[in-house]
Amino acid sequence: MKITVGRGSCGIAAGANEILALLEQYVQGMGLACPVLTTGCIGMCCLEPIVNVTDGKGNTAIYTGVTPEAAQEILKDLAGQESRAEQYKILSVDLENLNAQTRIALKNCGWIDPENIEEYIEKQGYEAIKKCVAEMTPGQVIEELKASGLAGRGGAGFPTWFKWQAARSSQGTEKYVICNADEGDPGAFMDRAIIEGDPHAIIEGMMIAAYAIGARQGIVYVRAEYPLAILRLEKALAQAREYQILGKNLFGSSFSLDIQIKAGAGAFVCGEETALIASLQGERGMPRLKPPFPAQEGLWQKPSNINNVETFANVPWIIRNGGSAFSCMGTEHSKGTKVFALTGKVARGGLVEIPMGETIHKIVYGMGGGIKGGSQCKAVQVGGPSGGCIPADLFDTPIDYHALSATGAIMGSGGMVVMDQDSCMVDMARYFLDFTCKESCGKCTHCRIGTRRMLEILERICDGHGSEGDIELLEGLSEQIRAGSLCALGQTAPNPVLTTIRYFRGEYQAHINCKKCAAHQCKPLLIYRIIPEKCVGCTLCAKKCPADAIAGDHKRVHTVVDDKCVKCGKCVEACRFGAVEVE
Repeated sequence: MKITVGRGSCGIAAGANEILALLEQYVQGMGLACPVLTTGCIGMCCLEPIVNVTDGKGNTAIYTGVTPEAAQEILKDLAGQESRAEQYKILSVDLENLNAQTRIALKNCGWIDPENIEEYIEKQGYEAIKKCVAEMTPGQVIEELKASGLAGRGGAGFPTWFKWQAARSSQGTEKYVICNADEGDPGAFMDRAIIEGDPHAIIEGMMIAAYAIGARQGIVYVRAEYPLAILRLEKALAQAREYQILGKNLFGSSFSLDIQIKAGAGAFVCGEETALIASLQGERGMPRLKPPFPAQEGLWQKPSNINNVETFANVPWIIRNGGSAFSCMGTEHSKGTKVFALTGKVARGGLVEIPMGETIHKIVYGMGGGIKGGSQCKAVQVGGPSGGCIPADLFDTPIDYHALSATGAIMGSGGMVVMDQDSCMVDMARYFLDFTCKESCGKCTHCRIGTRRMLEILERICDGHGSEGDIELLEGLSEQIRAGSLCALGQTAPNPVLTTIRYFRGEYQAHINCKKCAAHQCKPLLIYRIIPEKCVGCTLCAKKCPADAIAGDHKRVHTVVDDKCVKCGKCVEACRFGAVEVE
């Protein structure tokens, strides 16, 4: 029997470290012969802290939202004492959603100890690279990837096998395999969770790529804001070297490989492969023209292959099970599974992994449980800040590179930000454009200045100073930025603006022509009014107002002085009679 505590970043933030320490203390005090171990995030971030109890027969009970009191009850149950542990067990709907997933990249996350190589090996770990070295030529490995249809999961969706073949075909004995773990999208945490929960899968995937292209050196470029991921990856690499899985003449062959870690400074643009290479070389992270492609001239002008974390995490499974097994899942143009990070107003936030072709509706309402509080969903931003807003009436759209592109969005790395009726779509476009504007490296005039001009227009509209022609100006600037930008950051930066105009044009027009924000999110457009029939003159609203913007004597009807009102909403919170309304 063993106890495991989910200690991904989300679990630790929810108090998992405290639960782990208490369980260790209680187990020792109660004299239970039961190890207390660590695991990564299982994907149900909204239910953390999560504790798994596995008996001698391999049956696992999952406990969610575990408090110190719950930890005691769980151990009482294990000791055969009367307890209330049952009430902390995972709900059937959450268990059904977990079991309904098809987990390949997330296969081990939440189930094995990421800091123990033995547990990874017990789950067929490193069998795929041994198979490649012992039974397959590099060309056969690439053919297996080709048969799988695996496309890059970092956003571009480029065929993985093609990149590997290009790097293999390039002249030179010195080549590099690089893992792009520079996950910078707001609301995206797929790569972080995979590294924290299953770092050896990334190592093995990189080893297979290195064998296929003829590289002897690997590098993981991971953002420094992921300290736990870096720590676990460092431990995994040290263990792999100790077990002689990394090093020289591996598995009795001529294949040699070592992998190093490079912590990036957190520039979003370094997710673009040529900017990433520049950063690795100690230069400012800025994209360059292609060709030559990294497969021809990459790191230090040597042939280099770059894939993201999720892409590499799929590779060992494909080699073990065959490319055809992977390609059987998904759609004609999008094979396999995809991991999505659900955030925003969704009821059950976290990670889900499903076959390509499932609908947005199934993810948001099935896996995600709909909107918090049961309100209506308005839209979902797919693909991060470079993606697009898809309205609720298009939620039957399948998760497919082609289908999402038709809506104006992109697959991206897999972030999904869910919005309800209280979300202002103009403000959401402003938020995402503010991010890409700040993250622009500044190399391209269209991106550097064009996104700034677009942001200024959106800020004017949200501040109530929008004017006729602003929508058309935004559309025109978007097309110029798309056409004139060097890399995908600039080329896709207008997507949130264009999709919100396409599907929510009425909100833009209301902001510009009527100076109204129906979602009540743009403060300068809000007007606070006191309803005379409901006001009893209690003065609570006046006492709470920080700007002295409410006039009226005790037991007489009050009024809001518009010139003084700072739109803070304190009066609405203070009124017990519903006398304050917001227009």
